[in-house]
Amino acid sequence: MQVSTVGIDLAKNVFQVHGVDAAGRVVLRKQLRRGEVLRFFAKLEPCLIGMEACGSAHHWARELQALGHEVRLMPPSYVKPYVRRGKNDAVDAEATCEAVGRPTMRFVPVKSPAQQAVLGLHKTRQLLIRQRTMAVNALRGQMAEFGIVEAAGIGNVAKLTARLEQAIGGAIPELLAPALRSLAAQIEALNGEIGKLNAAILAWHRSNETSRRLTTALGVGPILASAIVATIGGSPQEAQRFHSARHFAAWIGLVPKQDSTGGKTKLGRLSKMGNRYLRQLLVLGATALLRVARKPRVDSAQMAWIRRQMQRHQSSRKVTVAVANKMARAIWAMLVRGEAYRARPLPAAA
Repeated sequence: MQVSTVGIDLAKNVFQVHGVDAAGRVVLRKQLRRGEVLRFFAKLEPCLIGMEACGSAHHWARELQALGHEVRLMPPSYVKPYVRRGKNDAVDAEATCEAVGRPTMRFVPVKSPAQQAVLGLHKTRQLLIRQRTMAVNALRGQMAEFGIVEAAGIGNVAKLTARLEQAIGGAIPELLAPALRSLAAQIEALNGEIGKLNAAILAWHRSNETSRRLTTALGVGPILASAIVATIGGSPQEAQRFHSARHFAAWIGLVPKQDSTGGKTKLGRLSKMGNRYLRQLLVLGATALLRVARKPRVDSAQMAWIRRQMQRHQSSRKVTVAVANKMARAIWAMLVRGEAYRARPLPAAA
């Protein structure tokens, strides 16, 4: 078989393969069990292989690249328009095969095991933080039913748990004590596990030159810097996959969504497309910068720009998103140029 392009519909155990030759004629339709995939592609001449960037896609991409094939990963939402009718594995594999050959298709870079390991630390940390938030909210809610309230914020949870033991047998019935003590113990255990993951991420950040360089920008800490380097890579060539700084900000979802037609441009709310985790970290960093900008003793060109935006817009959230967009563009420039952040000097008039 003279197969030039192959589309694979990934699964846990049964993989569907669809292949065409150089003229676009279908020459391959086949189901493969998990253990047969590598043996089958080892016998094929090197060809172009397309897959959706879903679970296990990066693993299979690395394995097939080791066999000499060219592997391209695509976002599932970009492959869906090529599904003609119905929904089954064969149709999905055919759509993947057709989509990978489109000249305007956008592809997802294949991540290395080291990148996936760092992202795994971030994902696990994010999961544990969500679980801690749920436990804290449950503890706050149940203690509030008995008139025990503390200020919001994770920093005040220790005061809440301290009041718990004092209130058991008094304001809080003994019957409820095991449940509340269980929540308090879970919060303490999660704090310890999150601390271990923070230490692991910080250790990797200190060992990576690009991640350290990104933290020279205002609002960028080790968590955000390590997440960016692990997601898109740290070399200028990897950053240049984005055509411009605006393209990078749009990929994260920090630009307005367009609803334009007939030559009329209409800009709406944020698109919120792309990488949700990076967008969340950038907005958190921008929120911290807004707090610093409100302090008059902190003065710089960037803080002056933030203060002007705060005077111009009543909504602080709108300013936060604008600062996050500006941070994303600065990060892209630092990655492409391989330089540290260069702060603009404050104008003499200021």
